[in-house]
Amino acid sequence: MKFALRLRDPAGRFRCCCQSREGALLFGEHVDWQDSPRATASANGVDQADCARPWAVLRAGRSMFVTGGPPRAALTLQLGSYAGFVGAHWWNLQAVALQCDSEGQERQICPDVLYRAGRTPSGQETYTPRLILTDLKESLNSVRQDGCLYGDTKLDTSVAWQGNLMTHEEALPAKNLFLQDLSKLKRCMATDGDIGPTALSPSKDGSQLPPQLPVYQQDCHLEGHMRVWSDYLQVCLHPRSSFVIHHYNSDGESSQLEAFGQGESLLHDPSYLEELEDRLHFFVEECDYLQGFQILCDLDNGFSGVGAKVTELLHDEYSGRGILTWGLMPVIQNTGVSRKDFYRLMNTVLGIVHLSSHSSLFCPLSLSGSLGLRPEPPVTFPYVHYDASLKYHSSAILATALDTLSIPYRLYCSQCSMVQLADAFNISGRKVVTAGAAMPFPMAYGQSLPDALCRYHLAVPWTSLSSCGDQKESCCFTQSVVLRGIAKENYTSNLLPASQPKTALHACDTGEEVLGSYLHTQCPETVSASYLLQDPCKVLPPYPQFFSALLNKQGFLLDKLPSCSTATESIPVLTVLQSSPILYSALYNLYKELHQIDVRRWAGFFSAGVELYDFQEALHDLRTLSQCYKTSSGLDESEDEDSD
Repeated sequence: MKFALRLRDPAGRFRCCCQSREGALLFGEHVDWQDSPRATASANGVDQADCARPWAVLRAGRSMFVTGGPPRAALTLQLGSYAGFVGAHWWNLQAVALQCDSEGQERQICPDVLYRAGRTPSGQETYTPRLILTDLKESLNSVRQDGCLYGDTKLDTSVAWQGNLMTHEEALPAKNLFLQDLSKLKRCMATDGDIGPTALSPSKDGSQLPPQLPVYQQDCHLEGHMRVWSDYLQVCLHPRSSFVIHHYNSDGESSQLEAFGQGESLLHDPSYLEELEDRLHFFVEECDYLQGFQILCDLDNGFSGVGAKVTELLHDEYSGRGILTWGLMPVIQNTGVSRKDFYRLMNTVLGIVHLSSHSSLFCPLSLSGSLGLRPEPPVTFPYVHYDASLKYHSSAILATALDTLSIPYRLYCSQCSMVQLADAFNISGRKVVTAGAAMPFPMAYGQSLPDALCRYHLAVPWTSLSSCGDQKESCCFTQSVVLRGIAKENYTSNLLPASQPKTALHACDTGEEVLGSYLHTQCPETVSASYLLQDPCKVLPPYPQFFSALLNKQGFLLDKLPSCSTATESIPVLTVLQSSPILYSALYNLYKELHQIDVRRWAGFFSAGVELYDFQEALHDLRTLSQCYKTSSGLDESEDEDSD
């Protein structure tokens, strides 16, 4: 039996929720009382009269919302260098998706969630990321801080001085080959009259996005040219997007932003704080409906402290909006324990505690096997041959996962907001989640989804992306699963008349039932939400071409190596976001590792602004946070814990 309920939240508004036949409790959006339909309970589900009203109707396994309202905008904040690496791939993936939209393919993902429409002083329409990025000056490299769409804003500055003026201007670094070819393409298209200054800043329907890059496209080995993230960013940014920190640089031992306290202190500076607030107000106030903020933040350096202050500011100033924070870390090289390793671990612990405290949901993302002083080897993928030492490679994998993980709150047909997604996870204080991905999802060309999933009846197809180690059990408290890139005709097994299905998956009538049945079989007690999309993830250059030769152009498996290899242009991707018991051991091990060390020996870390007492309190909070994920199977570990 399915039934609908209305519950009053602490703000006095009503929230709709629905319990499915399997007992899964899912949450709907906040609705004002005057717009709320009459609460109904029916053995047949929710009344049709209520379905016609502008409120959330939830059904077993996924939420469904009435469309037609304003897009639920999200503001993205990128904090740090590695966040820039991930973000550059992320925005390149969005640009390619817009290009595919302009080719007449049906849209399933709403670009207005991440993009904003604008107009230059000359009247040219633009469509740029709704983004604030914070990084050191060196990361911008050949990219202008004020962007390339709106001209040089400094040229219009009036000068009262009547005498002679002398301007000293620092030349931008030379562009790499990829960016040079990109500039040539832009100039050629502008000369031909196809597009103006909005080149590579596509219009809302994607019509102004140029076709596939003809230059440099054949040579996909870009690794030697990608020193910073701006070396491969092919999206034009709004002048208010780039927020450069001048106090520190990436070179030299004495001027690096390497400690949590340094990052916190930056936003104690009124000039930096006012600049950030001005940019926030600019992007937020133009949104008809802001569902929240997605934050990409470095976890292992001083930007961890920047993220702590930013999330605290957002939590205080924009109460009720979702704050989804992704704590990012490049692959850690296990070359012995040094001062930097202790700084990294302390930054990570402080970041996890503070970012999760002020966020609706927090998820660490890294390809490292673990986050401790002596990390485990990086994770591997069967059909991806990446170089773990290259940020350009590891960030591409994380960006691909993030692009799919975020789909639930970016869909046209099911506008599940960030707040609703977070509410489904952070029960009993569980605000930290893990992520996993299968990229590409291993499936032969023309194979049915039931056949592909049956290969994993004793395991799961995804690889952990949260550095929590191997998960001994597939069960978790809550999970959100997204599978994309499978053609609709391959959703089911297409049984012949009068034939018997091989498994329960082969008996399902829809792809949603197939995926839901598989997840239920893996762990019957888990609350699961699943999403199935036909749109693949496009992986065109400058995305690294590190895929196995056993993949065809669409990312599906071949029976044997082809006689001549072709570049993979798209892949099917499976991602999972989980509230998992494995976080108990992962978080507690971080606490135990630092609890056993006399951290006072690292006086330089605490001289940057963090008091020793505050650090010890954060360690205690980390231990408390780990308790939220303890299950009956963790009782043996709790005995060791009590003896500390």
